[in-house]
Amino acid sequence: MAAYVVMIKDETLDKDELTTYAQKAGEARGDHQITPLAFYGDLEVLEGREAEGVVVLEFADIDAAKAWYHSPAYQEAKAHRVKGANYRVLLVKGVA
Repeated sequence: MAAYVVMIKDETLDKDELTTYAQKAGEARGDHQITPLAFYGDLEVLEGREAEGVVVLEFADIDAAKAWYHSPAYQEAKAHRVKGANYRVLLVKGVA
């Protein structure tokens, strides 16, 4: 069953760190099968707090999403993301 990683950027702190993150996150994709469904496109907040950007990534299943997220390459990229911006990151299981 598909799984989705949803990344919500709340506030940019350091654009240079985010530039480094973008490069390293792209490299961290490696052989992981990831389908981007939304990637910082136009957004409208219908309820709740504002967001600067949203990414939605589709994976084959929860295990595949966790394998990517916990991979050494993504964890190296993540170190720059947390310095560059405040994010909320969610992992959600799809429905059959």
